Amino acid sequence: MEKILFVNACARRGSRTNRLARRLLEKLDGDIREICPETSGLKPMCGESLSLRDELTAAGKISAPELSAAREFAEADIIVIAAPYWDLMFPAFLKIYLENVTVCGVTFRYTDEGIAEGLCRARRLYYVTTSGGPIRRNLGFEYVDALSKEFYGIDDTRFISAEGLDIIGADTEGILEAAARGIKP
Repeated sequence: MEKILFVNACARRGSRTNRLARRLLEKLDGDIREICPETSGLKPMCGESLSLRDELTAAGKISAPELSAAREFAEADIIVIAAPYWDLMFPAFLKIYLENVTVCGVTFRYTDEGIAEGLCRARRLYYVTTSGGPIRRNLGFEYVDALSKEFYGIDDTRFISAEGLDIIGADTEGILEAAARGIKP
């Protein structure tokens, strides 16, 4: 059975992004493990934590508890990231999560030529978002897409969105339903 990692970066109760992501998850077949970056206890990388991470990876201690988020990310067969569209991007705690999983020796490595090579098992990553208005540019998806392709080795990234949910007169439920119906796993 496939391992599905659901990275739930939705802070609000009743989150529309979470609702849409769960519709995707219903269409996928596998064991789902959910992580909420907001409550995960992960901290932003700083001098001390970077030094510790460097020491652990240099010593080959990738089984250390400090690298568990990166290992879990690398071992997933499918990754689903649910992140609301905030300020052209996503909530800050998702960035903290991504800093913690982007670990040389766990989710990627450098070749002799200095090129990043992905070590992640996932064959696909879904990025699910919703927004109150139109999405003209989603720097959050662009960032995750670049990390996936340039570092993690995940070439199949898919963007799923429901937009315009807060526009006066919008049929919010209809927009969400249409987006859910359009999901192709």
